[in-house]
Amino acid sequence: MATAAKTLGFIPRPTAQRGFWSWVATVDHKRIGIMYGVTGFFFFLVGGLEAWIMRLQLARPGLEVVTARTFNALFTMHATTMIFLGVMPLLSAFMNYFLPLMIGARDVAFPRLNAFSYWIYLFGALFINAGWLMGTAGGHVPDIGWFGYANLTSVQFTSGLGPDFWTLGLLLLGIGTLVSGFNFIVTILNMRAPGMTLMKMPVFVWTTLVTSAIIIFAFPSVTVALIMLMFDRTFAANFFEVLRGGSVVFYQHLFWTFGHPEVYILILPAMGIISEVIPVHARKMLFGYSVMVFSTALIGFMGFTVWSHHMFTVGMGPVVNSIFSLTTMAIAVPTGVKIFNWLSTMWGGQIRFTAAMLFAIGFIASFTIGGLSGFMHAAAPSDAQQHDTYFVVAHFHYVLIGGSIFAILSGIHHWFPKVFGRMLDERLGRWSFALIFTGFHTFAFPFHILGLLGMPRRIYTYAPGLGWENWNLLSTVGVFILAAGVLVLIANFIVTMRKPMDAPADPWDGRTLEWTLPSPPPAYNFARVPVVHLRDAFWFHKHPEGNERALEYESPQPAPIHLPGPSLMPILLALGPTVAAVGMLFLRMREAYAVPVIVAGFVITLLALWGWAFEGEGGTLVEPEGAD
Repeated sequence: MATAAKTLGFIPRPTAQRGFWSWVATVDHKRIGIMYGVTGFFFFLVGGLEAWIMRLQLARPGLEVVTARTFNALFTMHATTMIFLGVMPLLSAFMNYFLPLMIGARDVAFPRLNAFSYWIYLFGALFINAGWLMGTAGGHVPDIGWFGYANLTSVQFTSGLGPDFWTLGLLLLGIGTLVSGFNFIVTILNMRAPGMTLMKMPVFVWTTLVTSAIIIFAFPSVTVALIMLMFDRTFAANFFEVLRGGSVVFYQHLFWTFGHPEVYILILPAMGIISEVIPVHARKMLFGYSVMVFSTALIGFMGFTVWSHHMFTVGMGPVVNSIFSLTTMAIAVPTGVKIFNWLSTMWGGQIRFTAAMLFAIGFIASFTIGGLSGFMHAAAPSDAQQHDTYFVVAHFHYVLIGGSIFAILSGIHHWFPKVFGRMLDERLGRWSFALIFTGFHTFAFPFHILGLLGMPRRIYTYAPGLGWENWNLLSTVGVFILAAGVLVLIANFIVTMRKPMDAPADPWDGRTLEWTLPSPPPAYNFARVPVVHLRDAFWFHKHPEGNERALEYESPQPAPIHLPGPSLMPILLALGPTVAAVGMLFLRMREAYAVPVIVAGFVITLLALWGWAFEGEGGTLVEPEGAD
């Protein structure tokens, strides 16, 4: 039985163990993971609603469900929401919750920074969406595309506050993402269980490590671009104003130096999830572990060598286009290796067609289609024909929904019992998969044909007689089927959470360390520090193939464990930059109180840093279960 002991430190920290404030002040990686998951799923639904409205508008030619300006805002916010507020946080939920458990650690390296990352993500998400409260007519909702190309963002063409909400909101989100990237790298390199060498880590941990490295190298370029854009709009700096010597192509280079690695930030953790789910549900060791690891690292590196394939039509010349065509084609090799290895893992395995496994198989099928269309974009002459058509829309929906979302859904069905102590209903899970898989392909596959028929992206209506009517209607029908699948998924969550917490610790006969713990795990994670001797140590501990040791523990009896104390400083520190961003918005509006608001943001930040430094070590000593 865990018992609270003396709280350390001379500045009192919050002591609530239950209720609302315990969640606000928590620094527990598991609770923060759940908060990322719930918030990310909410914004996933928001992005889905925006897509649903757009498909209603395009179902038939000449409809006026929304205005052209609102449609521009919808496709901008749909992409921004799905990428930055939905998919990335959902993947962060898995990283936060399972990374320490998989490597045998009790938390991440910097628990308070982990909480700060979540809060500044939440504040940035609310900030970007705040423009909806002012309506779309005045241009106060971002309507410039998720890439924010100059000169669409210049004050001359977009005088409303939409680009300012977008720019400042993304800067806030970028701070939290960078902090998370550093935190995960330090955690992986320094806090692994004894004996767990790099080549004994689960593949999901490897993909988290490579993704974190991509984040810290890719985000600075977009941060610089956004700051320059902010200076252009607020102080007339003219970095991207062509008539005053600026360059719009310079912005594109800065953006896509981040933008294409961002694709791998979204897909590599998804590949890591699939690499954990398939071996467990196929009851077979992952085929080609070492090659999977090196392919992950190679994808992470090569992701920085392909950005200009987004700019084949800007006039870079045949030499540059040829170089980026070759690098883009080359990155298909390690990606293809992964697909081959997943199929080889299933080959000859004792496959259980659970909902988690069905979503994993759906991932492989859908992502492969997206990869093939991406290979077609790699050829510059082909890309010139497909550029800005719905063929491109088809490609990235197959990568991000067929790839990332399917993997996330697979991971949710796989790890839900570990997080909440309850087994999701398998029958509802299979219905959910059938509807989402059918709805997705009915919705997205017609985009290929519409693109080849010449339908441009980002048009809010079209004339009859172009041959686009039936394909658009079919795509809209697909959205309804997809939405039905998501509703079944939500119903499954509700039904399951009303059940008692009776999930076993290891319901799937798992392979990695998190399955050694009760469901849900205790606050301290591991009562005794595990010592790992083999890859998939828990599997070989249960199913020994010889006399070799697989898993043991450092001490025979659990000892008292120190847990980091809760803190309000992370949320206060996240509030400071957010208030300063509001002040920058007022400055753009030339309001007299802009500077005092900015100063207030800095004061809050300094107070939070002071409190952070002097609130004391804090923490609680607990007696783990099983201790004498």
